[in-house]
Amino acid sequence: MALENRNIALLIDAENISPRYIEIIIDEANKYGKINYRRVYGDWTTDQLSAWKNKINEFALTPIQQNAYTHGKNVSDFTLIIDAMDILYSGKVDSFCLVTSDSDFTKLVTRLREDNMFVFGMGESKTPISLVNAVEAFAYLDKMLAKETKDTKEHKKEEKKPAKKTRQKEEKKSSITPLPVIVDELKSLIRNNQEDDGWAHWSIVADLLQKKFPGFHPRNYGANVRPLTFFKDHEDFSVKKESQVAYIKIKNGRKKGGGKS
Repeated sequence: MALENRNIALLIDAENISPRYIEIIIDEANKYGKINYRRVYGDWTTDQLSAWKNKINEFALTPIQQNAYTHGKNVSDFTLIIDAMDILYSGKVDSFCLVTSDSDFTKLVTRLREDNMFVFGMGESKTPISLVNAVEAFAYLDKMLAKETKDTKEHKKEEKKPAKKTRQKEEKKSSITPLPVIVDELKSLIRNNQEDDGWAHWSIVADLLQKKFPGFHPRNYGANVRPLTFFKDHEDFSVKKESQVAYIKIKNGRKKGGGKS
């Protein structure tokens, strides 16, 4: 989905996110505009973040130190929140990208959006739905990484014989909305916005669907394609284009009257 050229503050919770996602994080953030701030937060005196240290120079990241004053709490939360507010008041950006799976940042997102900031997020499938729904767009890093590495030998070995119990646990933890729920909501949006012939402007329903489910993307369901292509191939929908304008319609089991599909 094309967006305007934004000035972005990229804030990464290193204690919560693996450095193996860094290339995906940078590539995804670049789609939204120019990254003005590249800050990664954690206690850099510990060995826990050693893998992140190797990525700092390579990806021009600025490490922000937070000493562990208390035990058992992700202390980088506090520094990241304070930094976010400082950046907000500087007036140098119009967008924030928060990379974390921690729901503690939900209130921060709400506060930033109150100041008309565009806020998008990235995290793993375990990210609580409260954080996913707070941002305007959310990308599941583990799904994106799995898609990129699917064809490698290493990935094939790992996925060849997955343990059923592990797979069930992952599904229970996941905040990814089940596809049938997405489909039902899309049908409702089409009905509420359709013309007399049953066709609805794709741009309108797509925007409403994204607002309802910020984390929605076809790759979450194994298809790394654009949403319009994804629903075009779905048995419940028909898609057409007229003068570069896309339309979508619910199939009713009969041949459509009027217009080219």
